[in-house]
Amino acid sequence: MASESSFDVVSKVDRQEVDNALNQAAKEIAQRYDFKGTGASVAWSGESIAIAANSEDRVMAVLDVLQTKLIRRGVSLKVLDTGEPRASGKEYRLDSALKEGLSQDDAKRIGKIVREGGPKGVKTQVTGDELRVSAKSRDDLQAVIALLKDADLDVALQFVNYR
Repeated sequence: MASESSFDVVSKVDRQEVDNALNQAAKEIAQRYDFKGTGASVAWSGESIAIAANSEDRVMAVLDVLQTKLIRRGVSLKVLDTGEPRASGKEYRLDSALKEGLSQDDAKRIGKIVREGGPKGVKTQVTGDELRVSAKSRDDLQAVIALLKDADLDVALQFVNYR
């Protein structure tokens, strides 16, 4: 009798890749002519990314540079939780936090998608900030992965511990 196969659905951020993208963006901002004299900067601020410039448009341009670098390094933009630019004295600031881990609501929503659209006999179980999906057939698990990749979710998903 075949044993059950399973995998875990997680939402993790590769901090090293984010750090590399942040450093690349900071270098590009320091070198680009259109950012000269605007006080444009991007740096870590605790667990979030702080962006600053002298106008709202420049802040959004710096964010665009950072997003471009993240995409090139293979980091999903869904990990960024970006607020609105706000005035702080003579400069504008924008904080962008990193979203990591599946919340209980997200895990339940993903489990519901799997139950409704996935193959029969697939089971889901929420454990902490991850979701375990198990089935007797590996083909069913492949179908669930394809289903979740096509689903429009606001979290970046990775599929780990496939066995």
